[in-house]
Amino acid sequence: MYIVETLDNLIHQTAFFNLTVGNYIMIVVALVFLYLAIGRGFEPLLLVPIAFGMLLVNIYPDIMAPVGEGGAGGGLLYYFYLLDEWAILPSLIFMGVGAMTDFGPLIANPKSFLLGAAAQFGIFAAYFGAIFLGFNDKAAAAISIIGGADGPTSIFLAGKLGQTTLMGPIAVAAYSYMALVPIIQPPIMKLFTTEKERKIKMGQLRPVSKLEKILFPIVVTVVVALILPTTAPLVGMLMLGNLFRESGVVRQLADTASNALMYIVVIVLGTSVGATTSAEAFLNWDTIKIVILGLVAFAFGTAAGVLFGKLMCVLTKGKVNPLIGSAGVSAVPMAARVSQKVGAEADPTNFLLMHAMGPNVAGVIGTAVAAGTFMAVFGVF
Repeated sequence: MYIVETLDNLIHQTAFFNLTVGNYIMIVVALVFLYLAIGRGFEPLLLVPIAFGMLLVNIYPDIMAPVGEGGAGGGLLYYFYLLDEWAILPSLIFMGVGAMTDFGPLIANPKSFLLGAAAQFGIFAAYFGAIFLGFNDKAAAAISIIGGADGPTSIFLAGKLGQTTLMGPIAVAAYSYMALVPIIQPPIMKLFTTEKERKIKMGQLRPVSKLEKILFPIVVTVVVALILPTTAPLVGMLMLGNLFRESGVVRQLADTASNALMYIVVIVLGTSVGATTSAEAFLNWDTIKIVILGLVAFAFGTAAGVLFGKLMCVLTKGKVNPLIGSAGVSAVPMAARVSQKVGAEADPTNFLLMHAMGPNVAGVIGTAVAAGTFMAVFGVF
């Protein structure tokens, strides 16, 4: 009897007796994400940890169990998730992005700021769409940042506005659309441009001095943080990382921020974000609405950037290729690469990458400013 009872207890400790239909659905979704990341190469640095976190939490939900009374217990990924909720990991991601990114194209062509601003239209379209679908104002604001294709800022704002129950769907939607930029953007770009416009070759950007590159992150931090102090955690870390890169005197810090630290943060953030997608939290109508809103917002942002690029093309008498406007979303550097790819399809000798990096970097700053604006509106610091 003892042996039978022991075996029975052991069998009932397996996950097979504890999983719901929803858990199995989410396991399949996780496997699909892993296939897209590994088999198709869609942003594996993002999708592999997210998908694996999704897999873990739906097999063993206690891995995300919160801390119990007296500080006891708490699953492994719950502690990772607290770093998301406290806005630590998104800010560190921004520092890594700053250390990896050359702001030279934006400095050389300040008009890129306008293209980056135009692409933020998707954020505000998503905000009003979310209000229409029944979300409260703070939830709508957190959801809207998906329109900027910016995962870290989406997580940052959701945590700051207290929308932790929506953080999983928002983050997964934002990162999924970031990964699918090469699929989503090209049809929209081609729809709003002619072949003649796609073939426009832009003049070479002027050289940017070392002094300009050093002053840029300092000036941007001072100006933006004075106007919107709530942006300091994101914009400040972005610019600090870039100052590491451009100053030339802290190469070790720049290398650490852009490599070791960045990858550690991506692992922790990705798995913890994926672990928020338990079947109970993810399989509901709110999630479906968020996914749809995110796609619509991303499409609107891409279209707005391209259309503003067309306007600049007209005003400059054909000196601006409208395709670079699509890079105004803050998926760095994927969106800029897509601008280059679509332009090269029209004319293989067309090189738009550096021109597209200007709006792309401006989009990162613009999305952070949009998040800071929402925080200021709701009195959150």
